[in-house]
Amino acid sequence: MKKNILIISFVLLIAALVSFSSVTKSGFVRKASLYDTVKNKDSLKVLDSIKKSDSIRVVDSISNLKTKLYKKNVEATHYSDKLNGRKTASGQIFSNKKYTAAHKTLKFGTKVKVTNLANNKSVIVTINDRGPFTKNREIDLAKRPFLDISHNNGRSPLRVSLEIVE
Repeated sequence: MKKNILIISFVLLIAALVSFSSVTKSGFVRKASLYDTVKNKDSLKVLDSIKKSDSIRVVDSISNLKTKLYKKNVEATHYSDKLNGRKTASGQIFSNKKYTAAHKTLKFGTKVKVTNLANNKSVIVTINDRGPFTKNREIDLAKRPFLDISHNNGRSPLRVSLEIVE
């Protein structure tokens, strides 16, 4: 009887150790998702320079991109946390930690520079879903990019301008 309890506890200990070792690989997946959002080779060079030097801010690199104004002074909101893990209209799994957004008409995969008009903070998101389906709302951002540009502790909606990254 004591041998069986000892064997079972040993097996549970090994199983716990194996599960902790797989958790440490999540950092690699996070870096890969940042590179997935970049399309142009020029943007990859910007990301490499950001990685090499901490003195370069992401906002500075965004301002150097070639963009075309799409709409100005429109409302932006963010997704709810309860939508994490669900499929988007493009078939991707939604995560509030990724730099993605929903728009009614823009093509999937379109890169959009979203600039908060109150504080001039910008972020680039990729369109991968349809929406928002509320009147007067132009774009739904995932929560991370929304909080990056927010000036009011993440309260929706924000007044933003949208520019398409070429």
